[in-house]
Amino acid sequence: MTIDPRLHRITAAQPYPLLFATISGAHLYGFPSADSDVDLRGVHVLPLSKVVGLDVVDETVQDERVIEGLEMDIVSHDVRKFFHLLLKKNGYVLEQLFSPLIVQTTPEHEELKAIAKGCITKHHSHHYFGFVETQWNLFAKESPRRVKPLLYVYRVLLTGIWLMRTGEIEANVVTLNQTFKLPFIDELVARKLAGPEQGTLDDADMAFHQGEYERLRAELQAAHDASSLREMPSEETRAALNDLLVRVRLKGL
Repeated sequence: MTIDPRLHRITAAQPYPLLFATISGAHLYGFPSADSDVDLRGVHVLPLSKVVGLDVVDETVQDERVIEGLEMDIVSHDVRKFFHLLLKKNGYVLEQLFSPLIVQTTPEHEELKAIAKGCITKHHSHHYFGFVETQWNLFAKESPRRVKPLLYVYRVLLTGIWLMRTGEIEANVVTLNQTFKLPFIDELVARKLAGPEQGTLDDADMAFHQGEYERLRAELQAAHDASSLREMPSEETRAALNDLLVRVRLKGL
């Protein structure tokens, strides 16, 4: 994906300095439509005057509107909040941090990615179990059933399995399918990209996809059980995050 120059201007206009800004959502997952909004995700650095008082404001900054003709969904977290999320079983923040669709970066971004590898644990599978169950329930209740939420189901399952097996973050379902080779993924992506007229499924497809959902969910459980990933972030990782937070907070960006 070529980064639209407008995104650099939008990022530069954010209210606080950004440690990084990346693109998430359908663009990251490998199936953006022409009308897909741009999910911009980042980490900002609040000044000391905002964090030393009784109340901390703007730990999360959100903005959802059309900017320069782009439908934007912008979310950024202050460094302290983001680092705490990294220490939990949160796949979202890992995907944002390691997104290859980079709008803005800093040397601290690269340092954070190196440290965050120590935050990846086998229990991140629980994030993907919870997320995929929600997505499947949304898909199953729809009438007519759409391709988009079904692609989210497969994307989440394959990302979780891949993470358990390799310890690496990969959120693009097309890239993942180069390994998993599920014959129906490319067709679903093509239908999603073709637009609304091709974006729904027949009821006859439901039994097949339910079987695949249950099979891949069992595969995610097996990958979790066999994973050699750590149980929790090490004290060294936590100390490195703390050191980076102190340095960034004191000097700013």
